[in-house]
Amino acid sequence: MSLSREQYDGLMLEYARRRDLHKKELDARRQYVYAHVPGYRALEQKVPAIALHTLEKRLLGTGTAQEKADADTDMQRASAAISSIAQQKRKLLHEAGLPADYLEMHYDCPICRDTGYVDGHKCSCLRRAETSILYDQSNLKKLLEDNNFAAATEEYYRTPEDIEHYRGALAACRKFINNFDSDYENLYLYGTVGTGKSFLAISTAGELLASGHSVLYFSASGLFERISACYFDAGMREERADLMNDLYHCDLLIIDDLGTEMTNSFVLARLFALISERSIGRVSTIITTNLSLKDLQERYSERIFSRITSGYTLCKLTGPDIRLKKKVRIINGADQKTR
Repeated sequence: MSLSREQYDGLMLEYARRRDLHKKELDARRQYVYAHVPGYRALEQKVPAIALHTLEKRLLGTGTAQEKADADTDMQRASAAISSIAQQKRKLLHEAGLPADYLEMHYDCPICRDTGYVDGHKCSCLRRAETSILYDQSNLKKLLEDNNFAAATEEYYRTPEDIEHYRGALAACRKFINNFDSDYENLYLYGTVGTGKSFLAISTAGELLASGHSVLYFSASGLFERISACYFDAGMREERADLMNDLYHCDLLIIDDLGTEMTNSFVLARLFALISERSIGRVSTIITTNLSLKDLQERYSERIFSRITSGYTLCKLTGPDIRLKKKVRIINGADQKTR
């Protein structure tokens, strides 16, 4: 989900506030140096005088070869003088116990210099800030309270095969997290109802969010309802562009419960485009579903089936409905307390 205009403007105001704060901090540091480092201000004032003198000489005339040669010599002398002054200034700062960059502008994000943009494109810090707002608005924040690796357990799985499947999926998720910044990988968690697929996907999201990555989480039905609304409402053209940009480029996209959406030609086209674009951009996706691979092939196009089965690590989970077993345990516990 893309930001509203008010939310975006709020972020831009925050960037402006940061730049203003750092400028005031720099001015304060400069005044400190002027007051406590003898000779520094005088050196600093020499630089514009040298530059102005050199410029005046160049403007007086550079028509003849000799005049051009003299101008070049003046430029070389000015450059050497300015370099010498810079060296003297660094020496004075060092002798005063101050770092060499003490009078340089400091930024929260040195990549974009607290503007939010690099060469006309959103900086990673802005994308993280946008995703953080979306995360706070989404259900993912609430879901992470109960879905995290600290709560992982095998106790609800009955058979050795169920446990083996769970261990394999858990290992795949941990590998996915550990190699996230070096290896491009996608996960497809499938199996029967309530076997821990969403738990593992959300827990993985939490780990990556904690390490500063941008993560978007949608139920399949919610995702395609949102996309449909943006596509079929002419007044949401800008919001549609922002939404699709987020979906195509966030570090991790989670599509939970694929198969619960109303499947039609529009949804099939959007799903294929989403999978393809993220594959081209080599940004990771996790899909969870109750559909078997056979159901996946029958319900979706051959192109979608092929992209998923060839481009995703497939993790099957089996066993009882854990959500149901937890509910029964809570009910039984409540009954025992009332006896």
